[in-house]
Amino acid sequence: MIDVYRQNIVLENNLGMYALFISFFPQIAAGPIGRAKELFPQFKMEHYFNREDITKGLRWMLWGYFMKVVVADRLALYTDAVFSNIAHHTGMSVLIAAILFTFQIYCDFAGYSFIALGCARIMGFRLIVNFERPYMATSVQDFWRRWHISLSTWFRDYLYIPLGGSRCSKWRTRINLMITFLVSGLWHGASWTFVIWGGLNGLFQVIGNVMKPVKERVRLYCRLEKGNRWLKAFNILVTFVLMMLAWIFFKAQTLGDALLAISKIVIPTGGLYKPDLSVLLYSLMGISVLIVCDVFEERNGRHLLLENRSIFIRFVSYVALSVMILSIGVFDGGQFIYFQF
Repeated sequence: MIDVYRQNIVLENNLGMYALFISFFPQIAAGPIGRAKELFPQFKMEHYFNREDITKGLRWMLWGYFMKVVVADRLALYTDAVFSNIAHHTGMSVLIAAILFTFQIYCDFAGYSFIALGCARIMGFRLIVNFERPYMATSVQDFWRRWHISLSTWFRDYLYIPLGGSRCSKWRTRINLMITFLVSGLWHGASWTFVIWGGLNGLFQVIGNVMKPVKERVRLYCRLEKGNRWLKAFNILVTFVLMMLAWIFFKAQTLGDALLAISKIVIPTGGLYKPDLSVLLYSLMGISVLIVCDVFEERNGRHLLLENRSIFIRFVSYVALSVMILSIGVFDGGQFIYFQF
C-alpha cells in the first residue's frame, strides 16, 4: 500500500495475483521479505524447469538443511538446557552457551532462508539472498548489512528514511537509528528483553559512529593499513562479542535471566556443563564446516563445497552433507526460531 501511495509500483488490480503475492509459500513463514516490485514481474512471467535453477535450488536447500538440523538443532540441545535454568549453571557453561547460541540462531534462520531460496529457485523464482556471512562483519553496522537483509532494508525504507534517515544532523541521524532498532526489538515481541536487544544494536552503531575518528587516529598512529588482516580480524572478533552479548537478551526468557547470565559471564568460573559427548562433538564439527565455508566464500566469492570448480569435490560434498544430515541431524528439534515472530 505504501509503495502504491509513493507511486513506486503500479496498483495491482488482479485479485488472484495479489493473493499469490501475500501467500507465496517459500517465504510466508519467516522470510525473506519479498517486495511487490520484485515478485509481481516474476509472477507474470512464464516459468519452465531448467537445469541451472534446479541445481542452484537444490544446493541451497542442502546447505540450508545442514545449517538447520546438523548445526542449529544440535546446538539447541546445549543452549536450551543452560538458558532454561541459568541459576543452576556455572559462568563457564553460560559463556559457552552464549557463544553457541550466536551460531545457533544464525544457522537456524539462515538455514530456513536458504531452504526458502532454494525451493523458490527450483520453480524459477528469485528471492533476495537474506544472509551474507554476518559473522565476517567488521562492525555492527556491517553486521546489519549482512543479517536478515530483507528485514533490515524494510526498516530502512519504511521507518528510518521517513524519519529523516541520514539527511539530518549527526545527532538526529543517531536518534533515528535508535528509534529504528528499538522498533525492530518491539517487532520481535512486546518484552523488555527484545527492546533492550534492539536498543543495544542501535547503541553499538551510535558508539561506533562517534568513535570512528578516534579509531582512525589509532590506526594511523599504529601505522596500520585499512586492509590490514590483523586489524580486520580484531574488528570481526569485537563485532562477534558485541553481537553475542546482544543475543543473550534475545535468548533469555526474562530480563532477570539475561542480567544473571551476563553477571555470570563476567567471571566465567566453575566447571563446564557436559551433556552427551556427541552434542558438543557434532556441534563443533558442524560449526567448523560452517566457518571454513564462510571464510572461503568471503575471500573468493563462492561456496567452498557447493560451488567448487572441481566436479569431484562438489559431488563428494553433496554426498557428505547428505550423510551428515541423515546420520547426525536432529530431526525433533522443533520449529524454526523465527516462526514465532
